[in-house]
Amino acid sequence: MKKTFLTLAAAATLATGAPLMVSAQTSAVTNAILNQRTGLLDKARVEIDKAIVNEKTSGKAKTWLTRGQIYEGMLESPIYSKQLQPGEGLQKAYESYTKTIEIDTKDGEFGKQAGSRMDALYARAFNDAVNSYNAKDYEKAIGSYKLAAQIKPQDTTAVLYSAYAYEAKQDFTGAKASYNQLLGMNYKSAAVYNRLLQIARQQNDNAEATKILQQALAAYPNNKNFMLEDLNASLAGGKGEDAIAKINKTIAADPTNSNLYAVRGSLYDQQKKTDLAVADYRKAVELDPKNFDAQFNLGVYNYNKAADAYTKASKMDLKTYQVSGRKLEADGKKYFESAIPYFEHGLEVQPNDRNTLTSLKKIYFRLGRNADSERMQARIDAMDKK
Repeated sequence: MKKTFLTLAAAATLATGAPLMVSAQTSAVTNAILNQRTGLLDKARVEIDKAIVNEKTSGKAKTWLTRGQIYEGMLESPIYSKQLQPGEGLQKAYESYTKTIEIDTKDGEFGKQAGSRMDALYARAFNDAVNSYNAKDYEKAIGSYKLAAQIKPQDTTAVLYSAYAYEAKQDFTGAKASYNQLLGMNYKSAAVYNRLLQIARQQNDNAEATKILQQALAAYPNNKNFMLEDLNASLAGGKGEDAIAKINKTIAADPTNSNLYAVRGSLYDQQKKTDLAVADYRKAVELDPKNFDAQFNLGVYNYNKAADAYTKASKMDLKTYQVSGRKLEADGKKYFESAIPYFEHGLEVQPNDRNTLTSLKKIYFRLGRNADSERMQARIDAMDKK
């Protein structure tokens, strides 16, 4: 009988022992849930943090879902949120929901619940980032934008705003990384290339600027800004013929841009193609009467024609002068008179341009308008006294 009693006792122990072990494995999760439901989130946090390091419960989706809900609840509480380190609640909630989906898949019972909570976490992370940015706490803003981008990897908004935050912080390396991340996400925006181009220029990295500009032109071949940048690069490099080809293409894309005609006119001037240059200057003035360069260069064209006529007349012998000299001087006078409106319009745009004032002074004097000539000299003298 004694032997039988011991066997039965052992059996009873075994029978009751198994449930007790299961209870020990799940009690932390159960306690966490009970404390969460009664609003004791600090105690719920202690219990769930035990559960995620227990090998029997750490592999269960319910454990991680509960953890995410508890940390998210603490974030929303004016009392318990104070017990969290900056960014801790969001980060742990995100990690928890991510782990839930990893274990249960996005279609599982717990995975679906975790997935539905991700949108709320994204909104919270993004709003935290915006508030930090507005408070000029750019480092914190960047951290929140990065978390938002982790939560929604396919969304480009947080990545774009993180680039803005990096720029505000004067961290151009970080800004470039974010902008390039956007390009890697197939984000379509000429503005991104433009910002990368400006950053390269700020850092005096001409090689990088050239590389970005070519990428930008490949992506946006008819973008007027990029075409102008490319044109300016050719002009700066002294590539006249290359610049003419590029400016022709740019004018085709932007035919009402007065400056383009003025620049092409200057290029033609350099190549001694005077007629083409004058035609472009006139077109520039037609499009924009305030285009100083075009007005000034038309004035110079007429001034030089006048000076050339007077010079030729002055070098003639008497006999030749009597035949054609007076006509040359008359032509010279007409060219001087034609130059005046261009210089005067230019002076309205840039009142203190010394070359314009000097040119007008000489023309007025040559035409016998002494009072006007003296007026120009007085303006020059006043500039010299400043």
